[in-house]
Amino acid sequence: MDLWTYERQQWNNGLTTLCGVDEAGAGPLAGPVYAAAVILPREIDLPGLNDSKKLTPKKRDALFDAITAAAVAYSVASVTAEEIDELDILNARMLAMNRAIAGLSIQPDLCLIDGNRDHGSAVTITAPHITLVGGDGKSASIAAASILAKVSRDRYVTDVLDREYPQYQFARHKGYGTKLHYEMLDRYGPCPAHRRTFLKKWEARRT
Repeated sequence: MDLWTYERQQWNNGLTTLCGVDEAGAGPLAGPVYAAAVILPREIDLPGLNDSKKLTPKKRDALFDAITAAAVAYSVASVTAEEIDELDILNARMLAMNRAIAGLSIQPDLCLIDGNRDHGSAVTITAPHITLVGGDGKSASIAAASILAKVSRDRYVTDVLDREYPQYQFARHKGYGTKLHYEMLDRYGPCPAHRRTFLKKWEARRT
């Protein structure tokens, strides 16, 4: 599928500045959730651009550099584990996306948002927007945002959390609930980077 189809529809409707928005890290047991907002030049050719989940880490890194170099504007934001516990993950995802959109140097006419949710119980996407299920594989702008969010989160987990809490080996599992991560939790218990609301089953098993 042509990744510019949805953007063209909006350009044909008279909207000129379109922004793709996506988040990364909703599922892990630890670390922040990240979101990115990206405004790309019209129909720019970024070879290999696709949903970040379908790309190798090496390809994601290369595209991260290409996207940030070429973008008209981009912004990356995060919501901490503590905020996730306070809000719940759906509200935290919406907050991360709001923060990313607000961080753009140019405010878009319309945001293309990955998924089918634009609000939680407490936080709503406030910018003009449409949602697009599977958007990271259908829209160039959302695919670019998915890459910036994923790479930014992975780098934070590897460069910051793994160094602060080396015993958990965050660089290997990125905070996801892998066998290794649960083994480290069993051995060391949770650290401040863990989302306590995500550990209810683990805690129940321990008692």
